[in-house]
This record gives sequence, structure tokens and C-alpha cells, in this order.
Amino acid sequence: MTGFDDKNVLHILGEKIAPGQKRTLNFNLAKLYTTTSVEVPIIIQRSKKPGPCVLITAGIHGDEINGVEIVRQVISKKINKPARGTIICIPVINVFGFLNMERAFPDGRDLNRVFPGTQNGSLASRFAYQFTNKILPLADFCLDFHTGGGSRFNVAQIRVDPDKKELMPYAQIFGAPFIVYSKNITKSYRSTCAKMGTPVLLFEGGKSQISDKDIARAGVHGVMRILDHLKMLDKDFVVPEQTKDSIIIQSSTWLRAKYSGLLHLKSTCGDFVEKNEVIATITDPYGTFRHKVKASNDGYIINTNEASLVYQGDAIFHISTALVD
Repeated sequence: MTGFDDKNVLHILGEKIAPGQKRTLNFNLAKLYTTTSVEVPIIIQRSKKPGPCVLITAGIHGDEINGVEIVRQVISKKINKPARGTIICIPVINVFGFLNMERAFPDGRDLNRVFPGTQNGSLASRFAYQFTNKILPLADFCLDFHTGGGSRFNVAQIRVDPDKKELMPYAQIFGAPFIVYSKNITKSYRSTCAKMGTPVLLFEGGKSQISDKDIARAGVHGVMRILDHLKMLDKDFVVPEQTKDSIIIQSSTWLRAKYSGLLHLKSTCGDFVEKNEVIATITDPYGTFRHKVKASNDGYIINTNEASLVYQGDAIFHISTALVD
């Protein structure tokens, strides 16, 4: 394994971490205008027993609080103390964005669209380059946590590239309510993992700037199931039962607003709706207009727009169009 010597000592960011040790390292990101350093804390826990290295990350988009909360709970509850191998947790990758509650880096770039980065490029690209070369090669398995953008709420889901069939067993073990087929996006963190041959599960749940306890629970329980499968979960933990199998969505479509106005939702994430069922209404502020939003097809709602106001053409619901048996 890259980064481990013949004595199973982990070499990372110029430090040596022996089996059984734990350490918090600061990954230097850049400096503020005041020359104050901005650093990304990396929490490392190692077992004395050899085993895989799992990398758990969140906050690639700085305003996605749910992912940060999931990784925080994994650390706080000591789930990250492995029975074997190594667990590396990075609760907030984009510290700049987290400080400002913004999705992007200060240079305006989406960090999740510049991987694997370049050594002399933009700030986001430079960080992606350092992360890809100094941190990612250590991992045998990655878990990355995200939420919906803006006012859009994602149902708890694992996204899997349909071409990566080897990831499906892991997605089912994670046990989120839904598994959604989703192609890897060019220059994303997930696509870089795939090119490096490192298995990665991408979790989506909730919406930006909001912490949701049900979403956090789904994420933490999924981490525990994966670690248990890898024989890395400490024996003191009880593995959360998966109440039902994940629903696998092969394809989906966005239902968009036909009119501008005030949005009133009648259905929510996770609901199964039937074609032509009224799932929302759009009204004007004056009490003279009321439009019924009807489901375009039978399917599960996996994303809802929770904004109070919408413009014509805004995405309101993301609905499945085909399931995998």
C-alpha cells in the first residue's frame, strides 16, 4: 500500500504514524489575505493489526453541513477507531467555503470539478493536486459525503456509476434508502478515485447549510456497516440493522415549474407518487392564481425543491423513471 513501509508505518505529510497510534495533522491549504494559514485537519486512527486504509471525507463543498456532521459523529463516537487497519477522517476539505458557508473556493471554482488538479493552476486546482498526490494514494476505500445544493433536499442515497458494477455490493451494504445510478462527472473527486482504481461510495442527503438528524443517522449507520464488512468496526459497536433493501434507481427525470410563484409542496423526498397525482401547487401572491403540479410519471421522489418561491423552469422534483429489480 502506498505510504506504508515494511514495518507498516504510515508516512503522511512528512510524519510517521506507527500501528496503534492516532494523530491529527494539519494539511496546509493556503493563506488568507492577512497571511494567516488556512489548514485542513486530518484525523488519523490506526490499529495495531494490519488492514485496509479507509478515507472518509466531507465538505468538498463548503456549505454542505450534513456531510460534515456525519464525519463529526463518526469521530465523536469513536467509530473511526479501527479494529484493524487505518481510518483517515477529513470532516471539512474546503475550509475556505466552510468559513463563508459557500459551495466554492475563493477563486470561484467548484473543487469537485477540478480534480486531479494541477501544480501551478488556480487555488482550487492546486489544492486538488496536493490532495490527489499526498492523501488519496493512501486509501484502499473512500467514503465521500455530500448534500443537495441550494434549497434542494436530497433523499439519503448512494450514487454509483452504472459502469462500476463492483461497487454495487458495497452500496447495498451501506444500506441507504436509495441507490441511484449516476455517471462519474469529469474532473470530480469520484472520477479521480475511479481512475486510480480506488473504490469510492458517494453519499448524498439533505440540503446545504442545514443539518438534518435523519440524514446524519443514515450516513453514520452506513459507515458502520461498511467498516463492519471490512472487519474494521470495533467489537463494542452493534451494527445497525438495515430495515429494508435499498431501492435502486436506474434513471430519473426533473419536473420543472411551468409558472413562477409561491411553491406549496404536497409530497416529499422518498414518497412514491403516481402519474398525474397532485404533488404541489404554485400560486401568485394575490390569491387569483393556483396551478396544480402533477407527477409526470409513477416513481419515487429523490429530490425536492424546498424554496418558497420559484421561477418558471426551476426544478421542483426529481422523480425516478426506471428501477432495477
